[in-house]
Amino acid sequence: MNAGPTPNNEAPFEAATPVGFIAEFGATAMALGRTARELYSLFVRTLYYSFRGKREPGAVVTYMFEIGNRSLFFITVVMGFIGMIMVYQGGAQTKRVLPDLTLLGANFIELLIRDFAASIGGLMLATRVGAGIAAEIGSMVVTEQIDALRMCAADPVDYLVKPRFLASIVMTAVLGIWSAAVAFLTGMATAFVWFDVSPRTFASLLLVDSVDLGTGLAKCIAYGAAIPIVSAHAGLSTFGGSEGVGTATTRAVVNSSLAVIVLNLIISAASFLLFG
Repeated sequence: MNAGPTPNNEAPFEAATPVGFIAEFGATAMALGRTARELYSLFVRTLYYSFRGKREPGAVVTYMFEIGNRSLFFITVVMGFIGMIMVYQGGAQTKRVLPDLTLLGANFIELLIRDFAASIGGLMLATRVGAGIAAEIGSMVVTEQIDALRMCAADPVDYLVKPRFLASIVMTAVLGIWSAAVAFLTGMATAFVWFDVSPRTFASLLLVDSVDLGTGLAKCIAYGAAIPIVSAHAGLSTFGGSEGVGTATTRAVVNSSLAVIVLNLIISAASFLLFG
């Protein structure tokens, strides 16, 4: 016998579950599409104001200090340990197969320049810089300072997002170079202490070419552009008072980190397809 309707004229649970899942999936997909459209719009407006907006070099320099100098110690410590860990693990694994470690430094430097310095540094900046941008802008939203800017005919994108955007691009590139230098020095020291690899042998640029340099620099610029845009979007969409500011900060860190990972995949794949 076929199962009839439930006493309350409701469909059986087994029939309702797929419908609910599809509806939830559709709502999530629509929300993601709406967020992507808003991020694209914010990025285009920021680019427009970067060329046609008000010239405020003092604001850009201020945010360069906030993003760069105040992230320097954090980046230095993280990349120092990353350099030591990578060289130690790479050397230990290589010694199990080959006794020759002359190319340990060359391989490490290539990976460092092409990916790790930019990507790990970008993730660290996403946690610190992204949270700061979202918290600042989100606090201005809940205290109605953003509305006051609009009443004064000042676009919040031009006044708040643009200087952070320009400062982030410059300082992310600078910090990427600094990250590579710190990880290289700590890696070289680790190779000398643990595996008796001389600094002259370790500091080999045999495997590094212009494609590696271009890929690493492109990642730094892309991360520097994505982190303030994603974080500012989270801040501008804040609602609900102080609790909303905390939620926006968390969303900025998660989304900025995800943006760094996705951009890493896209740029690495494009570099491989174009240059091999």
